[in-house]
Amino acid sequence: MTLTAAPAYGEAPGFLGVVMLDTRFPRPPGDVGHPDAFGVPVRRRVVQGAWPGTIVQTAAGLRAAGVAPAFVHAVQVLEAEGARAITTSCGFLVLLQDELQAAARVPVVTSSLLQLPGLLARQPTVGVLTISAAALGAEHLLAAGVPVNRLADVVVQGVAPAGEFATAILGNRDAMDLERAGRDVVEAAMALKQREPLLQAVVLECTNMPPYRQAVEAATGLKTWALTDDESLLGPWR
Repeated sequence: MTLTAAPAYGEAPGFLGVVMLDTRFPRPPGDVGHPDAFGVPVRRRVVQGAWPGTIVQTAAGLRAAGVAPAFVHAVQVLEAEGARAITTSCGFLVLLQDELQAAARVPVVTSSLLQLPGLLARQPTVGVLTISAAALGAEHLLAAGVPVNRLADVVVQGVAPAGEFATAILGNRDAMDLERAGRDVVEAAMALKQREPLLQAVVLECTNMPPYRQAVEAATGLKTWALTDDESLLGPWR
């Protein structure tokens, strides 16, 4: 895999580095790939060949893909260019959290799933909305810092595998029906709420879900948590 520069947002000294998958689907406001997603200066680096279907994997699948060195290199390049913190465009990269953080001196926050331990400290149960419930397993939650004895308190719900949201993103299509995709995310959230009526909060694993978070909250009453809510990531600008 090779690394190329993606368009930058802002050129002030110090910026948030975002390591991006190699994608072409639309990036509406709220999506981590949208220029205004974080509200701070951003510089993005695309890891060529790191397609969604390559990264949305079990731990064994991600290891077999051999992508870790390319992501380590991207993190190191962004830090050398002046990044004050670094994140990624896919929650499944939580599996590389320790490796990527070890490669940099600045904070690296690979996934919104890293907010789970803090939420679990305050709530008995926390939900997770993901693009693939089949791929997201205990290994991802453990990599995010969820204690073994609290794994059962994390309720994972995926969007419909054959729906617009999943097929457009995992298929890396150049077009996506945003209205249909939004319905997929809201329907998944409603299914999660039906499974756990007392649930109060849900973490949006997928960085392509935040454009629909207001619709999710309106439909379910759940508080949503996304990558852009991570204080350890955005602390340098607050």
